[in-house]
Amino acid sequence: MKRKILFLLIVFICWGATTGQAQQVIRLWPDVAGAVDKDTPTLTVYLPDADKATGAAIIICPGGAYRGLAKHEGEGYAQFLTPYGITAFVLKYRLGSDGYKYKEIVADVARAMRLVRANAQRWYLKPNALGIMGSSAGGHLASTLMTHFDAGDSTSNDYVERASSRPDFGILCYPVISMGDVTHKVSREQFLGIAPSPKLIALYSNELQVTSSTPPCFLFHTYEDQAVSVENSLNFAKALQKNGVPFDLHIYEHGRHGLGVGDTAPFTNAHPWTRDLIVWLKGRAAIN
Repeated sequence: MKRKILFLLIVFICWGATTGQAQQVIRLWPDVAGAVDKDTPTLTVYLPDADKATGAAIIICPGGAYRGLAKHEGEGYAQFLTPYGITAFVLKYRLGSDGYKYKEIVADVARAMRLVRANAQRWYLKPNALGIMGSSAGGHLASTLMTHFDAGDSTSNDYVERASSRPDFGILCYPVISMGDVTHKVSREQFLGIAPSPKLIALYSNELQVTSSTPPCFLFHTYEDQAVSVENSLNFAKALQKNGVPFDLHIYEHGRHGLGVGDTAPFTNAHPWTRDLIVWLKGRAAIN
């Protein structure tokens, strides 16, 4: 009974179920009900047509230097993915610009994965086909979950907290990975604060945190990216290789930072990385 009440509390807005349009907005933390919008992290659900649904799902972390959330890297990705049968969840996480830092932000992305996994049956999802996706600073957050996950708290009274936060795969788009020399300085300041300790910098330089348990990963970056160095993706891929983690790495010569899909629906002129992603997802049997 408590489980049903909890889920009813976290689902507070519904729309008609049409592919490419949001169907639900879900509070991550029911106990913050009544808080102002900036203090209320949510997941917005985009459902595929029932006859196309594959059971795979992707939680999407928009970029924005931890001080904003780029719509084209959230809703835009969801609209691109749902026609392929993927259920998309766009994460609105708390931001450094609103006074939050790494503890709350990382708690939000971990809670999002636990919530989706714990309620997989409600959306007809496969609990072992749940991915995380992020761009720029959102890529840092996604890579943080890929390297800082846990198995859940088996003693918790909250059924969501008992679920694992480990993604089954990751998709990183021109990501910030390091908090060190090749970081995006604004993102680091918003995430860790003005003068973080060397220990904290190392902990959230995710190329240093890869293990053999890190999930498989698709990465893309561009040589021309002037905001986030391509070294971030190259170093993460190198760490994945060192630890025996499968990955697909795509470096394109042209393309600005923050390009997203590179087009709007129906995405007839989408950037080539999107086609490579679909090939990779099919190869992993995440989609048909």
